[in-house]
Amino acid sequence: MLPKYKRILLKLSGESLMGDSNYGIDPKVIAQYAQDIKSVTNLGVQVAIVIGGGNIYRGMNEAETGIERAQGDYMGMLATVINGMAMQSGLEKEGMYTRLQSAIKMEQIAEPYIRRRAIRHLEKGRVVIFGAGTGNPYFTTDTAASLRAIEIQADVILKGTRVDGIYTADPEKDPNATKYETITFSEVYQKSLNVMDMTAFTLCQENKLPIIVFDMNRPGNLLHVIMGRNVGTLVKG
Repeated sequence: MLPKYKRILLKLSGESLMGDSNYGIDPKVIAQYAQDIKSVTNLGVQVAIVIGGGNIYRGMNEAETGIERAQGDYMGMLATVINGMAMQSGLEKEGMYTRLQSAIKMEQIAEPYIRRRAIRHLEKGRVVIFGAGTGNPYFTTDTAASLRAIEIQADVILKGTRVDGIYTADPEKDPNATKYETITFSEVYQKSLNVMDMTAFTLCQENKLPIIVFDMNRPGNLLHVIMGRNVGTLVKG
């Protein structure tokens, strides 16, 4: 059976890297993610990754911290590079070739983000990790993921979360919440469901880029999604 998707962008939250801790990076989570990613690259699937930074630094209210929003956002971008480096290390431990590209120049540790170079790396079978968000404050890593996915012409965005899809309500709070198998962009707007921030979500809708929300913490789930099995929730036009 052939994979359903040839080129994917995997969006991971920074919080997912914490595992059971309250802060930082859990090596066991990195190892599991790396093994799951290897299982799909072995099938010839091209993988790009965007990781959030919330496990290290989350932009907080300026009134509470005294740090202005733009400065806080840049701090968050640097946190995503740290997570990218950790993920890169985990992937290479599994024998994969990788490239870390940063939207903010830091030549000693990452390539600058260049769209054509990123695509070339993917074509050569390397896993490309995009760090530092879009390089601009006031944009989330969800928006960075949507933007990069469109730029590299990915077939789909896979949003790995702690829950196994999109529900009518928060399943961690409401035991009666039911899961959607598929849902349209319009329905997400109408029902005010929280899938991605509005900028990121609108970018996907305008460019007809489907999104799959699934539980990345369950080993093997990424492979199931790639093979087109009924895992998570598909958002499409």
